[in-house]
Amino acid sequence: MTATNHNPTPSPVEAIKKSSQGLRGTLAESLADAHTAGVREDDGQLIKLHGIYQQDDRELREQRRQRKLEPAISFMIRVRLPGGVCTPMQWQAMDALADRYGNGTLKLTTRQTFELQGVIKEELAATLQAMDRALLDSIAACGDVNRNVLCSAQPEHSRLHAQVHRCSVDLSEHLLPKTRAYHEIFLGRERVAGGEVEAEPIYGETYLPRKFKTVIAVPPYNDVDLYAHDLGFIAIADGDELHGFNLAVGGGMGTSHGEPATFPRLADVIGFLKPDQLLQVATTVVEIQRDFGDRSNRKHARLKYTIADRGVEWFTSELSKRLGYALPPPKPFVFLHQGDRFGWQRDSAGRWQLTVRIEGGRVQDADGINLRSGLGELMQIHTGRLRITPNQNLVIADIADTQRDQVDQLLKRHGVLDPLAWSPLRRDALACVALPLCPLAMAEGERWLPQLGQAVDALLAKHGLANQPLSLRITGCPNGCARPYLAEIGLIGKAPGLYNLLLGGDRVGQRLNALYRESVDEATLMAELDQLFARWAGERQPEESFGDFVRRVDLVSGTSPHPLSEAA
Repeated sequence: MTATNHNPTPSPVEAIKKSSQGLRGTLAESLADAHTAGVREDDGQLIKLHGIYQQDDRELREQRRQRKLEPAISFMIRVRLPGGVCTPMQWQAMDALADRYGNGTLKLTTRQTFELQGVIKEELAATLQAMDRALLDSIAACGDVNRNVLCSAQPEHSRLHAQVHRCSVDLSEHLLPKTRAYHEIFLGRERVAGGEVEAEPIYGETYLPRKFKTVIAVPPYNDVDLYAHDLGFIAIADGDELHGFNLAVGGGMGTSHGEPATFPRLADVIGFLKPDQLLQVATTVVEIQRDFGDRSNRKHARLKYTIADRGVEWFTSELSKRLGYALPPPKPFVFLHQGDRFGWQRDSAGRWQLTVRIEGGRVQDADGINLRSGLGELMQIHTGRLRITPNQNLVIADIADTQRDQVDQLLKRHGVLDPLAWSPLRRDALACVALPLCPLAMAEGERWLPQLGQAVDALLAKHGLANQPLSLRITGCPNGCARPYLAEIGLIGKAPGLYNLLLGGDRVGQRLNALYRESVDEATLMAELDQLFARWAGERQPEESFGDFVRRVDLVSGTSPHPLSEAA
């Protein structure tokens, strides 16, 4: 079907994809060009679909400009890791690459995977080849395709978690582009005889209009923030047995400052499907967005806008028409938790698991906490699986009774804090990378998070609210990588040192927050929170969360909780 757009003129990125010969473009020539540290402009778009972003150190821009040098360019590689599950060997491989080719740290992201930052162009191929030897890749981890598939990382029921994780792997593999460009360009494998461009039965020659994100949630945990994504599946189970999924479509976080036509949106839950329908339904949803998504305005190109413009009823009808049948109504479900479960937990098989807090997702040795060294040593003795969570933390799973004390002592020796020693606010807070590397960042994110968390904790203690659960999320721009629009307190970077303050999300990820104050600096932010916490302490109902209090006293207006989940 021919793509239907609000404006018939495609964006320049559409032409780049169309003429790219299956995402090849001139990437090979760009990588071989020794005259620049970067790639050509068109190739900078294509390389994203291979899971790689070109970045530069923005704190060095002006200095280098004055010296008539190009920016300090490097590359970020995001790993495709369905459900965040990996082995100690793979962790060790990524850790070694951080030293050999990266900036000496690992980043665990809200996409439930590794990011390797600081790789220079001449070493991109060597880095990806080393990842390949560890059975890892970055294919389709970024760009206008289905990205890394998120899956609940709280395997309280081992059999059920194994089933839904298998589904996340199946979805990831099924929705991969068919082009072999990645293998040819970065892994040095020969192009097949004849050299024809591979057919893309799901994506077509121009792939999707914009990025596309898929998640699987396992109630009562909403650790994947189901409503924030284009495509979501809610596992419906009886004990440890998977019966099927509720289908959610049309969520998304990104906005643009000063453009009210852009907005965050919660996904709609529209039907139920059996496990053997999963791939067909997912493919059909992707194909609808391929055909009807806006290919003219990239700020209006996500599935959330397709559904907002045309309506949920239209989308449901189109889905039924293409499937050849209508999905039955969704099954009842309840979400009770949004973040991760910290500390020691047993799974249903009796094995231990420990969720380690990694503030901002940055794995490094700093400030007397040798997190990276401690985890590196742990990987030498751990024989079970690991799960990177969608909340930038790490689950060390499958630990035997005989190893629990050994793991505890090893982490303590390296100064790694007991997860339960963190305050609830700092344990659950999220931040994007932001400055200095993200090209879109307008303000600080990850680097400010520890200081900000300490300051907010002090205000809570001042008002007798110490250790009260409170979700805080900060991003350096409005694109929403840390899903700030679902937080009780969301901070969106507007300019260096200035943020929009959003309030009123709930504790389970089913309600959007809303703008409270615009362009506040740190001093103003602290003053505002001081007054707000004073009111919360004095006027709250028993056990009332901050987000619910903000809504009840009408400090902000906006979206109510998701109706289906609220009813359930």
